[in-house]
Amino acid sequence: MLCCVNPDCQKPLNPHKNNYCQSCRAELIPLLGGRYRPTQVLSDEGGFGRTYLAEDVHKLNECCVVKQFAPKLQGTGPLTKAVELFKQEARRLQELAEHPQIPTLLAYFEQNSYLFLVQQFIDGQNLLKEWGTRGSYSEAEIRELLLDLLPVLKFIHVRGVIHRDIKPQNIIHRQSDGRLVLIDFGASKLLTATVQTKMGTVIGSHGYTALEQMQDGKAYPASDLFSLGATCFHLLTGVRPSQLWIQQGYSWVASWRQYLISPGKDGVSVSIELGEVLDNLLQLDIQKRYQSADEVITDLTRRLSPLSAVPPTLLTPTFTATPANKGPVSPKPNNNLKSQLLLGTSILVLGLGGVWYFQTRPHTMREFSQPIPQPISQPIQPQKNLSENYFLPKPLKGHSSDVNSVAFSPDGKTLASGSDDKTIKLWNLASGQEIHTLEGNSDWIWTVAFSPDSKTLASGSADKTIKLWNLETGKLIRTLEGHSDGVSSVAFSPDGKTLASGAASKDMKIKLWNLKTGKLIRTLEGHTNGVSSVVFSPDGKTLASGSWDKTIKLWNLETGKLIRTLQGHSERILSVAFAPDGKTLVSGSKDKTIKLWNLETGKLIHTLKGHNDKVNSVAFLPSATPNGVNLVSGSSDKTIKLWNSVTGKEIHTLETGSGYIYAIAISPDGQTIAGGGSGENILKVWQMIH
Repeated sequence: MLCCVNPDCQKPLNPHKNNYCQSCRAELIPLLGGRYRPTQVLSDEGGFGRTYLAEDVHKLNECCVVKQFAPKLQGTGPLTKAVELFKQEARRLQELAEHPQIPTLLAYFEQNSYLFLVQQFIDGQNLLKEWGTRGSYSEAEIRELLLDLLPVLKFIHVRGVIHRDIKPQNIIHRQSDGRLVLIDFGASKLLTATVQTKMGTVIGSHGYTALEQMQDGKAYPASDLFSLGATCFHLLTGVRPSQLWIQQGYSWVASWRQYLISPGKDGVSVSIELGEVLDNLLQLDIQKRYQSADEVITDLTRRLSPLSAVPPTLLTPTFTATPANKGPVSPKPNNNLKSQLLLGTSILVLGLGGVWYFQTRPHTMREFSQPIPQPISQPIQPQKNLSENYFLPKPLKGHSSDVNSVAFSPDGKTLASGSDDKTIKLWNLASGQEIHTLEGNSDWIWTVAFSPDSKTLASGSADKTIKLWNLETGKLIRTLEGHSDGVSSVAFSPDGKTLASGAASKDMKIKLWNLKTGKLIRTLEGHTNGVSSVVFSPDGKTLASGSWDKTIKLWNLETGKLIRTLQGHSERILSVAFAPDGKTLVSGSKDKTIKLWNLETGKLIHTLKGHNDKVNSVAFLPSATPNGVNLVSGSSDKTIKLWNSVTGKEIHTLETGSGYIYAIAISPDGQTIAGGGSGENILKVWQMIH
């Protein structure tokens, strides 16, 4: 289905084939920003915009969330200023793309006189829905909630951001790891407020919003802490603060304990210690309330014994201190309040974030943009473990959009990268310099692969074509046409005579091409959804294909017949790779797991778990390292993980910073790992140091 993005449309769902909405007759927009297909309304802001579930067609229809802001942008004045603030704040808040409990901002743009934000989709239930199915929280669970969310609030507060609308609906219990994710930074509400200043619009939700924010529209870190306290009250008692606010305003906060059910009546109660913490969170007078998340964490750990169930990283996060004139503070007596007002008319953008790693996180490899010199007085220590043996040099910069595919030439001299910017770049690995930019596709590049002799590059594109390039000259050799949807994967046979290609969901076919003539040899059919990955076995006799239909198929290349189908993943297969000996196959999936398969028996060997988001790419090293690492995986959780496939153990993690990892490749000598994806540095290379 396709959603009409007229915010006043009463029945926005339409069949894909429609050009105009069957309800309101507005012209339908098939792709927002040229890539996001709205498929379902998630929430409605009452004529001022909607939030949609969407598919990112640049990323094989990956789910994302699109937030629309209305009314339509016309003329000058306050609305024009709101647009300026929107763009300014979106850029500034991209700096928050370091924290794993804040959704990542993927894009922001203006289209058809509306503003749009695109963010990462979080798979899980918000706490209001969860409460509806499971009932009230215990004291221990409230303590865990506080210790999970307070570091997130500290993170945004020291960076000058106030959430302004904390409530159960805006906290998602992420399914993959059980962590709490803070969503909806109120961009649509703030835009509405900027447009409707004369109407006295207030940002927040009645009952959860602090008095100073409700009365004066001024928000501080302590304002978010009041909302957090109200959220805890709701989850403890099952009583909505919004209902109490309608009945009695703010008077309920002074007697919130009366809504607890006494022990012995299948209800909940709280200890004196937690009660005092909630008292301090729910103070009407901001001067008497906790002033920072740090104060609450300190008080919690002082008053209450630590909970063994709470991960230790939640208790010891570290932040870089923000200068006093850069970060928000709560008003104090005799302070200049005007200088402390924060974001009174600014636009806070929805769901910004990325990866933020606690210092206590285990199994991490350090990354540096340049070598860190050691003092001359201290001799350089010899390398002792794998985490010290990888160095991240300056990222390779040149692409203007996401990198979807990377590949090393078999001679180890060249790296190729294919991007959403419709170009392929060739890089000299020795110098890090760009050799060629290959242009000719009319849509984004999904896949690239080198021929065994390193003389030819094949690329597959969303424009449904495969192009063969002469690597010495950078010129196009020929274009192969025949797929009816975007080409998502290409692979050369070991003898260099055949090319295999797989296509997306409208095609679902695998094609084998004669590289000398450019003619189609045969078409392999059997998958019931798009083919995401194709790869030849080392002996060239077998082709493996991974599909969105959740299966892997093995094909006899001499006969074109299906050998067997491997089943076990619960979501789409995104990548497959053969081990160097050809006896094992590895697969990465949207279900966040990696599976290893015995190709002789077709049986599952191991399931590797460790990623917190879909596994987009997997690759074997030519041989195992001294630490036993022989398998590498890249994920949308913004990490690359190194594994021992024999034991099934995770050895180390390369932290990639902000941005998803869509593709990885290993150099022929096993000394270099390349990762392509999204974010500021969309192409990175890790080099082994001896």
